Amino acid sequence: MPFFEVGDGTRLSYEDYGAGAPMVFVSSWVLNADMWEYQVPFFVEHGFRCVLLDRRGHGRSDRPSSGYDADTGADDLAALIEHLDLRGITLVAHSAGGGEAARYLSRHGAERVLRVAFLASTLPYLKSTEDNPEGIPEAVNEATLAQLRKDRPKWFADRAQGYFATHLGNDVSPALIEHEVRRCLSASPFATAAMFRSNFHTDFRPDLRHITIPTLVVHGVADQSAPIGVTGRRTRKMVPHAVYREYPTAGHGLYVTHAEQLNADILGFLKS
Repeated sequence: MPFFEVGDGTRLSYEDYGAGAPMVFVSSWVLNADMWEYQVPFFVEHGFRCVLLDRRGHGRSDRPSSGYDADTGADDLAALIEHLDLRGITLVAHSAGGGEAARYLSRHGAERVLRVAFLASTLPYLKSTEDNPEGIPEAVNEATLAQLRKDRPKWFADRAQGYFATHLGNDVSPALIEHEVRRCLSASPFATAAMFRSNFHTDFRPDLRHITIPTLVVHGVADQSAPIGVTGRRTRKMVPHAVYREYPTAGHGLYVTHAEQLNADILGFLKS
């Protein structure tokens, strides 16, 4: 599998499938390129080129001690796009990957990007502040981070059922849930904590205000990781031209539980 090197010497892994108009998939916090296994075959079969990045500290990429902020994530994404000289891109970003995609557009412009899809993204700003009262109190986030650091495997295992909203009837096998927890645990523990904190403290509202390209926002009403009232619905208001979809029975893991519906919605967005 190919690698490329960014400015600080970090080697990043990526995957490249198919031919045609390029789609660049930006993975969630702690997940890597493998999370898109229900999307890539579908879009390759529909004539698209699918490019997937393992961000630093994730998957097969190097695990440096720095670079887990949104600016570096956006710059690493830009380096991949320039390395492959991709143009006419559709960015497809899940969860914290949405912040990197939004920051990429504000830092590097949309010259190479035609459209962007935010899936269960943690936009626009998670932290509660005086001008962002809808956010989450910092003390709550720090307590959550302390639990994560104390027993990382338990933290992910305890949240797995809610991640897929299995209580709403989503059919996810115990084996698949265990597999996804292992995939989350494959990320560097240092990167896991550093990115968790950075994503919480980063205000992406200015980035969203500058998005003028076609945008798709998809969010699950039952999302426990990125509550829709804090994230998806507010993102829709900040990007009023966006195509917006809510999935009533979806949690954060909608790329698995609602893969068929999600793929169809993204394909319709690509063709619109």
